[in-house]
Amino acid sequence: MHHTDPDERWLATTVDVAFFLLLGSSFARFLSRDQGGARTGWVVALFAAFCLLYVLGRFLAPAPRPGSPPTTRHLAWLGSVSAVWVVLLVLAPSATWCAMPLLFAGLHALPPRLAVPLAALLTILVVVSEVRAADGSLNPNMVVAPPAVAAVATAVLVHLQRQGARQRVLIEDLVRTRHDLAATERRAGVLAERQRLATEIHDTVAQGLSSQGMLLQAAERVWRTDPDTAHAHLRDAAEITSRNLAEARRFVHDLAPADLAEHALPGALAALAERESGPGLTVEFRREGDPGRLPERVEAALLRIAQGALANVREHAAATRAAVTLTCLDDQVSVDIADNGRGFDVNAPSTAGTAGADRERGHGLPAMRIRARQAGGTLTVESAPGDGTVVSAAVPLTSLAGPHPATPSKEPVS
Repeated sequence: MHHTDPDERWLATTVDVAFFLLLGSSFARFLSRDQGGARTGWVVALFAAFCLLYVLGRFLAPAPRPGSPPTTRHLAWLGSVSAVWVVLLVLAPSATWCAMPLLFAGLHALPPRLAVPLAALLTILVVVSEVRAADGSLNPNMVVAPPAVAAVATAVLVHLQRQGARQRVLIEDLVRTRHDLAATERRAGVLAERQRLATEIHDTVAQGLSSQGMLLQAAERVWRTDPDTAHAHLRDAAEITSRNLAEARRFVHDLAPADLAEHALPGALAALAERESGPGLTVEFRREGDPGRLPERVEAALLRIAQGALANVREHAAATRAAVTLTCLDDQVSVDIADNGRGFDVNAPSTAGTAGADRERGHGLPAMRIRARQAGGTLTVESAPGDGTVVSAAVPLTSLAGPHPATPSKEPVS
């Protein structure tokens, strides 16, 4: 018998024990009441064959698993053992109740369209045998009890079969839903990782290459007329290359920005402001309060937002001055990047300048918003044509150390 489910093993064991008990009692009754005559030897042989055929069938033709159609071998065994029982019943009415295990075995293994007719046939044979073997007046229970027991057993087992089928359908739906959910989560993870990679590349490699291209173009323009300035541009481009190489290596290893490896957020922002200052653009760093050491993801997000905002200022705003302000309050830390550039209409569907460039490149302000949201904060942009731009990133925090002055006004640098 090949039963892996504990409930299936329990049911099979119960049916087998009932069969052997009924077979033993039927054989004992035959020996005590019905033996004698020329048919005794044949009846004993049939009892033995019946028992042997039942045992061999349970091992060689096991019942199918619930929900699976019966095999040809199992149907052949069920038909053979039933035929032997019918012959035995004709010769020895004492074998009547051996039909009960066959009834349960058939109902358990067969679909209802086959199990119900089989149960009805076995019940009719039991009633006929009981009536034939009755002594004296007819006992009504001999006619009523077998159909009643068979009807209850059939109803219960058919109900359990159908309930099991419904449960299997639900389980299959649950498994399929779980697989679909896992696939959806994998796709979402892939998309999130792609977005993260795109943002990291934009904030490191793309910005560095853009700055290098501008410096190299400037060096080419003054290469013959002003060699010293051209060499200075080349040195700046080389420094950017070295810095971006360090960023790329940390990016590959999923580490924090290079500036945060040596400084806390205030020092990293100050170094960024100093690095972005140059001919035509002065960047000032201001700090309001002392945030202490913030969570790494918050520091990295705020620093990357400041880098992206200053890259937009340098490339698109035509500004001469910018300010990076780190503000620490009781419940949040924020970074404001303000410039005195040409600004843009933040509500216009298509604008020139910073917003237009961002839409063309696909990153920039959208990437900053994503970073702020991933850090648990928000990003706001205030701008108007000719009035400069203020980009503000604020991240709520539960507690901050140090003084907490009021928030400075967010006005473009004049």
